[in-house]
Amino acid sequence: MKRDLAAALAVVRRDVWATCAVRPIVREEVDFDGDPLVMLYEPDGSGLGVSVPAGVGPAEQVAELAEQVQEWAVEALAARLLPATWPECPDHPRGHPLRARVVGEVAVWSCPRSGRVVAPVGALAEVVGG
Repeated sequence: MKRDLAAALAVVRRDVWATCAVRPIVREEVDFDGDPLVMLYEPDGSGLGVSVPAGVGPAEQVAELAEQVQEWAVEALAARLLPATWPECPDHPRGHPLRARVVGEVAVWSCPRSGRVVAPVGALAEVVGG
């Protein structure tokens, strides 16, 4: 796996493992162009490929990957008939998920309504609990 993809995924995985009711089966693969790709699978074999964009900084890579993993988690939660909101906004419980974005040079989870930064990506459990 390409180093920047591995590093970004390690950060996002901390949040998934600590705060999400579902966990993916992670497999390293390559896409049609031979570029590194990580597949996130469900036990039923369904999956989503995630990757990081080239030519952007580490914070942007983490935020982009967090959005992709969030998409996988929401689908996986819904498939198990669980509340499909991850990560849940602590300011608006059962309202909406947090949004990954970059503030300064840091990938963060923030409330899409207020813009309040809740936690850096990778440190969600320290703020909202796991």
